[in-house]
Amino acid sequence: MAVKLQGRNLLSMKDLSGDEIHAILALAHDIKAHRAKWWHAAPLGGQTLGMLFQKPSLRTRVSFETGMARLGGHAIYLSPVDFQLGKRETVEDVAIVLSRYVDVIMARVFEHEIVAELAKYATCPVINGLSDFEHPCQILADLQTIQEWKGGLKGRTLNYIGDGNNVAHSLMFGGARVGMNVTVTTPPGFEPSGLVLAEAAEIGRATGATVRVVHDAAEGAKGADVLYTDVWASMGQEAEAEARKAKFQGFQINAGLLSHAKKDAIILHCLPAHYGEEIDYAASRTPNSAIFDQAENRMHAQNALLVLVMGAAGKSAPKPKPAATPAAKPKPKPRPARGRSRR
Repeated sequence: MAVKLQGRNLLSMKDLSGDEIHAILALAHDIKAHRAKWWHAAPLGGQTLGMLFQKPSLRTRVSFETGMARLGGHAIYLSPVDFQLGKRETVEDVAIVLSRYVDVIMARVFEHEIVAELAKYATCPVINGLSDFEHPCQILADLQTIQEWKGGLKGRTLNYIGDGNNVAHSLMFGGARVGMNVTVTTPPGFEPSGLVLAEAAEIGRATGATVRVVHDAAEGAKGADVLYTDVWASMGQEAEAEARKAKFQGFQINAGLLSHAKKDAIILHCLPAHYGEEIDYAASRTPNSAIFDQAENRMHAQNALLVLVMGAAGKSAPKPKPAATPAAKPKPKPRPARGRSRR
């Protein structure tokens, strides 16, 4: 399907239409299935991704950096020490300067306002690698994984169990856009943003998806195609970790919760996992656990996003040059016949 993502920012899953999400996923599947072709084509050759990290991450850094390298581009990792947004330099100045150096900016930050401000002042696309409000790159990988395991998204039901955090927000927007039902199951007091719930439910009314919040784990898991969880205390909430453990008891993916979902329900977790808290180890290793496919798909989904945002989707693998034909050897000239000498 023809979509126009070149030069676009991605700050929220709400920024993408259903058709645009499906276009990204279709390309992600192709890149994953035909890796050698895409690596050989190097569609991002000569392109540079600037990666701003306020929060450390295994998957975000490695998936973006490796993806850029395999598609012929280059990624630069900038740690909190390198730029110190708002302290050493203003967000506005960082955005303007980086736009003179790189082709795309990816930012993994605390406050969502930072990625919004980067997008305001940058003259190149800005991608939200994670903020406290949303995590769109993760959800693109999640949707790709669900497609792989379930064959489709529309009409499926995803039950997210845990804190109403950035992952929950992006799942609500993303699920609603593609017609997938999303239930967020959380203890009272930890619900996702009421504004996100209202907006996602409105989007869902147009696509046939339901978006809701419940407080009973068994009720939320009933009939689910996907059970999804995340840590109870995110980075920056370490001081609340012990208090949250007490309140989130009973909101764990385990054999008991799986019994309420469909028999072929898959398990997702955006990682890192705190085994024994939001998920038990046994559940994470069942045959229906897709958490490591999900982690791998971060790279493929982001590769597809980068290719489309950079306008490189039309670059195909170069045709191999025909082997040089060796020059024909000159035929030897016939030697004159020698007569027999007579003595």
